[in-house]
Amino acid sequence: MTRQEKLIARFCRQPADFTWEELVRLLRALGYQEVPTGKTGGSRRRFVHEAAGIISLHKPHPKNVVKQYVMAQVHQQLNEEGLL
Repeated sequence: MTRQEKLIARFCRQPADFTWEELVRLLRALGYQEVPTGKTGGSRRRFVHEAAGIISLHKPHPKNVVKQYVMAQVHQQLNEEGLL
């Protein structure tokens, strides 16, 4: 099992300790590109896939762990797009 496959499997288990960096790596592995939001973008991050939709998220702070409801939303969108 490759690192990418392990990361996808970990994401699908919806762990409570999934970090922002892991989510960014996962989205990049699935073909998403992070789009700069400009000077006043704040913690809002957008990820664009040329064939799938846009995923718009808030970067978690002060902790680096992605909230469970965000994980569920991203998981649902990736499933709907056929990427998982």
